[in-house]
Order: sequence, then structure tokens, then C-alpha cells
Amino acid sequence: MSPMPDFTLTFLGTGTSVGVPMIGCDCETCRSTDLRDKRLRSSIWLRTPEMAWIVDTGPDLRTQCLRAGIRHLDAAIFTHPHMDHLTGFDELRRFTVGTEEFMTVYALPSCLAVLERMFEFAFNGENRYRGYLKPFPKPIHGPFHIGETLVTPLPVQHGKVETIGFLFSRAGRKLCAYIPDAKVLPPQTLAALEGVDTLILDALRHTEHPTHMSFAEALAVQARVRPRQTWFTHLQCEIMHSREEPKLPPGVAIAYDGLELAWNDEGRKMSAE
Repeated sequence: MSPMPDFTLTFLGTGTSVGVPMIGCDCETCRSTDLRDKRLRSSIWLRTPEMAWIVDTGPDLRTQCLRAGIRHLDAAIFTHPHMDHLTGFDELRRFTVGTEEFMTVYALPSCLAVLERMFEFAFNGENRYRGYLKPFPKPIHGPFHIGETLVTPLPVQHGKVETIGFLFSRAGRKLCAYIPDAKVLPPQTLAALEGVDTLILDALRHTEHPTHMSFAEALAVQARVRPRQTWFTHLQCEIMHSREEPKLPPGVAIAYDGLELAWNDEGRKMSAE
């Protein structure tokens, strides 16, 4: 029997803010029957032997949790306060059913302020009943631990909203970096990515966008960082999986909903659902 992985990551969603298929669109990708072209809003689920958490709670969170079979979460962490990354927040109530059960919520102070305004009923301390969402906010001011995993915030430029990605390390190994929304990675973030095994990166489409990286821009970051493996995410319907992935260089691939990555002490292994 193979050993249990130390760190497992599942893509809950790999789509842009409108998802794929997109409402009112009849393009080839939106009409595709390839399941890799069915993209819910971007989010990932991570688990280790001691903890489980998600990054971002978009409007598809209920569907994502049911599809992936998520039954327990210790924390939720957030990249930024755009609606496609926040509006499923109240679905976390299913993980704080008991009156003494809380959900630890990590986010930048600016992002927490938006969450606290949008979901005031959860944060005001008045609704601590069974079945209600009971968040425990933890402002991000630098690297922090979730269990034995070191989580390092990675500042990026993404429009006018303060935004971060995350680097996940265990036992001194930089396992994975997740940057779903970015236009530019500043020098300090590029430096932090040196030596990372796997890079998950915003690559919206081929056409240039003012706040997201195109394929060409994402490939330039990949060439600079030179991880062992790169996965593109936060994809628009301009990108059809079967048409675009064969064009990518070795070590670069297009992520899809349900894809699972795992690392263990003997090296990295990957499986797909």
C-alpha cells in the first residue's frame, strides 16, 4: 500500500468570474461536452494529515463541496475581495454546525473588512446558534501556519483591489504556489517563488486583459520561475482544453475542475479525478 500523501490539492473550480459555460454564449467551448471545459469559479481544497482548508469561497461553493465530497474544513483563506471569490462564504455554515464550532478565516485586513460588511450577521457575535456560520477572523500580516504547513502570502497586482496568492511549504520544501488572479508579479513575489515545485497561475485567455495574465504573460512568468510543473487556471471560454493544451511547452498544462495533485515524502505524485 502506498503511503498517504503529506499534502493534497484539489481544484474545485478553474473558471473565471462568469464560469464556463458562460450565460448567453454559444461559442465552441461553451457548447463543448468535454468535462475539462466545464469550469466553476476558481477555488482549491487542500488537506494534510492534520488539517483541511480551502482558498476562496465563490458562488459555486455548495456545488463544489458536494461534488468533491468535502465533509470537514478547519479554515478558509482568501486571495482578495472580488465577488467570484467571496459570495459563497455563508456555505461554510455546514462546517460550524455545533454551537462551539468556529471557522478560522484568514485574509488581508482589507479583505476581512469586506467580508465583515457583506456577512455582518456572521461576524457580529450575536448568532452563535447551532447550524449558523461562526467565523473566527485572523488578519494576514505575514506568513502563518495551518497545522504544519507554512503559508506565505504573495502580493500581486490585480486591478485596484489588494490581492495576494499563496505559497505552501512543508518541512522546508516549497510544494506549491497558487496565484489565481494577477496581472503582474512584483520582484519580491518572484523571488519567493524560487525553487517552488508546482506553480498554479492565472492565465485567463490569449487576448490581453487589463487585470489578468494572458497565456503569453503567464508563460513568461513560468519561464522566469522555472518550476517543475505549471498549471494554468482562472480560464475564460476562449480557452478550449483539447485545443490549447497541446500547444503548451513541456511542464505546462491546463488545470480542470476535479484535478488532484499530491506530494509525499518520497516525492510528488499526481492523480486526476
